[in-house]
Amino acid sequence: MIRAYAGSITPWKSVQYYSQMVLNDSEPDGFTYSFLLSACVRGGLVREGEQLHGIVLAKGYGSDIFVNTNLINFYVDCGGVEQARYVFDDMTQRSVVSWNSLLAGYVKCGDFDAARKVFEEMPVRNVVSWTTMISGCAQNGQCVEALSLFGQMRRARVELDQVVLVAVLSACAELGDLKLGRWIHWYVQERQRQSSVRLNNALMHMYASCGIIDEAYRMFTKMSRKTTVSWTIIIMAFAKQGLGKEALDLFKDMLSDGVGKSGIKPDGTTFIAALCACSHAGFVEEGRRIFGSMIHTWRISPQIEHYGCMVDLLSRAGYLDEAYRLIETMPFKPNDAIWGALLGGCRIHKNSELASRVANKLVAELDSTDQAAGYLVLLSNIYAFAGRWQDVIAVRQKMIEMGVKKPPGQSWIQIYGVVHNFVVGDMTHEHSSLIYETLCEITEQARVEGYKPDITEVLLDVEG
Repeated sequence: MIRAYAGSITPWKSVQYYSQMVLNDSEPDGFTYSFLLSACVRGGLVREGEQLHGIVLAKGYGSDIFVNTNLINFYVDCGGVEQARYVFDDMTQRSVVSWNSLLAGYVKCGDFDAARKVFEEMPVRNVVSWTTMISGCAQNGQCVEALSLFGQMRRARVELDQVVLVAVLSACAELGDLKLGRWIHWYVQERQRQSSVRLNNALMHMYASCGIIDEAYRMFTKMSRKTTVSWTIIIMAFAKQGLGKEALDLFKDMLSDGVGKSGIKPDGTTFIAALCACSHAGFVEEGRRIFGSMIHTWRISPQIEHYGCMVDLLSRAGYLDEAYRLIETMPFKPNDAIWGALLGGCRIHKNSELASRVANKLVAELDSTDQAAGYLVLLSNIYAFAGRWQDVIAVRQKMIEMGVKKPPGQSWIQIYGVVHNFVVGDMTHEHSSLIYETLCEITEQARVEGYKPDITEVLLDVEG
């Protein structure tokens, strides 16, 4: 009964049955305590779990490998990785499950140095060990490290499961590693009997992020089962490619499909995708209608991201005053993305007066000078276009006083499986001479073809 309730939606009943068990003079064993600790994890019963730890030690189960592993899981899930480490270090015998539990604890709290140390010290690693490290890296933006670990996993000939493939595909999407993404797609088709919806979604997201929109859409149409996430991924994919009409057509298909067939409903992320499509395509009225239906029809409360999409849509289309009023009526404190969207609209429509007000609010609320750099440069560009050179000088002086430096632009490209990173002015690449020589040739050819550089946003009065 304790075991059954430990895996149910009422895990606290396990503790109640344990109390009755003790009152009836029945002696709990290691399995009893293991299931009780699982119940504490599932139910978030911190105090009860800590009391069980004391009982376990008092009853002589401190050397039971199963009980100790469940203690580690309990402390990991309750945010006490230091206590989990204490239990682990005190164990006289450990299993790969014990190692995995501690590893998961460090990954969960974001301590990747400790996680790597545990991973390297593991006497035996299984698919869970590799998946924990790779997933943790991918989810915390360490995508290069995730792909490096995946390469090691393959060389170790560990069987790949769908969980690790999903994690690697998310890293491929972030880095634009189409070659590895295609290999995973081939592997799934050759080795996996049936891919999960989650794996299909990850493949679709990878293709969309790499700009292969046709392949992403082909996967979407072939999926026998689609979820809200599936629809959202493909709508966002079309929106990011500038195919606003196609994205909104899919959004309408989703709504009609949800009402009439599968019961799928849009969520907050779906509406972000639809509003992004409106923004990139300039569909202001459609954006207003979708934003309204989100509130009144679907009963979804807009979050700051939805307001950001609307501010971006209105600002791009030139409705700067409406965008400003929307910001003032938000139930949230505007963040830098909100003000930045309005400032971007001011640049497009050359509204230097509003830009000055927005920039002052923006810079005053930013936590770091690194964040302020891009916005101050943008404001300076707006002043430059308006010919307000004294204001340009004032902004530049403010940047100097704040110690602000514009972060250099950078980009990367993958060629034959190798990712090449480029930073403005960087000469460290082994082929930098050839790269710059080719760039000069392209620039000269562009000049011959009639191209004239846009100097409206430089920071000096080159025409004065």
